Amino acid sequence: MNTRILVRRAKPSEAEALSALALRSKAHWGYDPDFIARCREALTVTEAMIASHDVFVAESSGRPLGFYVLKAGPADEGVLDFMFVDPVAIGQGLGERLWRHAVQRAAGHGYKALRIDADPHAEGFYRRMGAVRVGEVASTVDPGRMLPLMRYRL
Repeated sequence: MNTRILVRRAKPSEAEALSALALRSKAHWGYDPDFIARCREALTVTEAMIASHDVFVAESSGRPLGFYVLKAGPADEGVLDFMFVDPVAIGQGLGERLWRHAVQRAAGHGYKALRIDADPHAEGFYRRMGAVRVGEVASTVDPGRMLPLMRYRL
């Protein structure tokens, strides 16, 4: 990316903007509008989520271009619950930058691994980052739809 990017902790007041970014990012992959509408609840970022988890935003000139949500998982595992890049910034290295930041945060929490319930379109990205597919998990939006379950050892 040519512009200066700042990765910082999200503010509760950004919940609505981050939710909209997540939906734009999901829609970028060609999903039909009905599916995107069904994703709205699952992709909603709340003020409570921002207050209780590691939520970090990548911004340029005050505009959020991507974000992730890192939560505690079982035992010594972290869960990368959300990771989205605005379509205007896809393919410019922002996802990798957010990934590296999330990995550093996870290591700082003492996690030994990251779990990712990945969108099928994101599986290749996570593989390039070093994650491996360890199974499948049912979508919370369409239970009959299976998603790649990825794991990254820290």
